[in-house]
Amino acid sequence: MLSAPHLLIVDDDERIRGLLRKFLMRNGFLVTAARDAAHARRLLAGLEFNLIVLDVMMPGEDGLTLTRDLRKRIGTPILLLTAKGETRDRIEGLEAGADDYLPKPFEPKELLLRINAILRRIPMAQETGPKFIHLGPLRYELDRGELWAGEALVRLTATEGALMRIFAARAGEVVSRADLVDELGRDRSSGTDDSTNGGDRAVDVQITRLRRKIEPDPREPRYLQTVRGLGYMLAPE
Repeated sequence: MLSAPHLLIVDDDERIRGLLRKFLMRNGFLVTAARDAAHARRLLAGLEFNLIVLDVMMPGEDGLTLTRDLRKRIGTPILLLTAKGETRDRIEGLEAGADDYLPKPFEPKELLLRINAILRRIPMAQETGPKFIHLGPLRYELDRGELWAGEALVRLTATEGALMRIFAARAGEVVSRADLVDELGRDRSSGTDDSTNGGDRAVDVQITRLRRKIEPDPREPRYLQTVRGLGYMLAPE
């Protein structure tokens, strides 16, 4: 059975990143989000993606510059998003190496149709190799949802496994407690235990338990970090 296509969303607007991530995940994709080109480069160095949805107008390195550079090294399809809809702008994006170009504002349904059209044109791109996130001596396999210490499988409870799937899909991105409660609630229907019914506090307890399994020193977490006032963030190596 093929795993869900893994998409990288790159946009400096936090609201748009969140909306696109939720919409695309509801439509069956594994989604990771990056806030700028530098963040995207770090994610691309450690993960494989089936398609990149990339905003053109970002502070610092813009989407066109990033597209040109990526095209020298990888063949991952790129769909550009931009507020500029003139013909010359579309041509510039396609000449940079993009596979498609969608002007803002757009209907999410159109984005979904364009993504699926690109993926249908390149079926071999779906057969990527194993995807791993490294947490020191530990290795998390995204496709299988398994955590390994060398050759030994680290046993995770249903809730811990669900947390790892959520954080791995959003590596390097802050996930709020509210989002965790919401996503764990949806996961519960497919087997997650009921130990998160207590809301934020219950999530904090589960985070503490997960840290005992992935952190060298759970009291000073290195990989599953607390972002004060915002939530938690998985920071793989």
